[in-house]
Amino acid sequence: MSPTATYGGKSAEIGFDLRALPPGFHDDPYPFYRRLRAESPVLAMPDGSYFLTRHADLVAVYRNAAVFSSDKKREFAPKYGDSPLFRHHTSSLVFSDPPLHTRVRRLIMGALTVRAIASMGMGLVELVDRLLDAAQLKEQDQGSFDLIEDFAAAIPIEVIGNLLGVPLADRGPLRGWSLAILGALEPTLTEAQMARGNQAVSEFLDYLQGLVAERRRRPGDPAQDVLTRLIQGDGGEEALSEDELLHNCIFLLNAGHETTTNLIGNALATLLDWPDQRARLLADPALIRTAVEEFLRFESSNQLGNRITTQPAEIGGVSLAAGTPVTLCIGAANRDPEVFDYPDRLDLGREPNRHLAFGFGAHQCAGLSLARLEGRIAIGRFLNRFPRYHAAGAPVRGGRARFRGFLSYKIRSTCP
Repeated sequence: MSPTATYGGKSAEIGFDLRALPPGFHDDPYPFYRRLRAESPVLAMPDGSYFLTRHADLVAVYRNAAVFSSDKKREFAPKYGDSPLFRHHTSSLVFSDPPLHTRVRRLIMGALTVRAIASMGMGLVELVDRLLDAAQLKEQDQGSFDLIEDFAAAIPIEVIGNLLGVPLADRGPLRGWSLAILGALEPTLTEAQMARGNQAVSEFLDYLQGLVAERRRRPGDPAQDVLTRLIQGDGGEEALSEDELLHNCIFLLNAGHETTTNLIGNALATLLDWPDQRARLLADPALIRTAVEEFLRFESSNQLGNRITTQPAEIGGVSLAAGTPVTLCIGAANRDPEVFDYPDRLDLGREPNRHLAFGFGAHQCAGLSLARLEGRIAIGRFLNRFPRYHAAGAPVRGGRARFRGFLSYKIRSTCP
């Protein structure tokens, strides 16, 4: 990127376009973010949208949900057309405004209370220990295990599957569906990616129709069973329509899977690059709470968010017309030197840590407490079991701008 870029400049002037990402971006986007944040923090993109990289600007957008809308119907219509992907992504909690957002969020939060999440602790410990036992056996048999497939991805699939009451025998396709649907949120798509995403939505809906019908016949405890709670409502506002119900079940499984998988995988991968911090956490396991927050900041699972203006607005000194799409770069904001000292340094004891990995304001992640619990237990117990783990091959990144994580990372539990 050119060092002559100006504040509020055009993307052509600095050579950055989300639809034509530069070489090396997926391996390490942070040098690109750093220069954008310093030289053009409110960047005009070729498609008429704006790309925001400063922490203060993201917070300002998050605070003003009335002006910066999460509704994606206008933005997604030309991208997806009349398709299952369009109907899904414009019906889910994260891409909706009140009143739908309010109704769905309240129903979900009613089943994710502090008490309900605390009650999951022992079950999570047992799940993590079973996965670690299996990983150890696989390493003995094959010489290594996969940090993502055998561990990080398996945890949230089981947790969210339990919350929605998905039978164990039915959970096999969930990860593939999730990757296909969320992969279709990338700035550019091939025809094959679009086809896979649409097929995944259709297959997921077909499955959920049967699951919902069964739950209507045999309801669970709405205080713990999120699906039953979504079906029955809470006696307040009108119940969800069948489409709203089904698409938000997909959203819950996808959101809980992707972000937590990446949190766990990114954290354990990052510790391989920062041996001093790994030794620090091994010496002081009580650091795990601040460590999880630092992993979330340093390698945010969700790197990008989106809004669209409902009226003329100003952000970071730049005027935006009504109907302007805005991309919020969470990955850049979480390394803003105006907020974080030595932002490119991993510091597992960092406090305060005002990261935006879970968003902020009305759209802050509804499952953040559960994700934190999963992260603390998974990372802490992995380190306790395998304190000398190391890479057993080159990792495979997901190759996506929006969600940062790995598809595969081979691991051995002891040094050679």
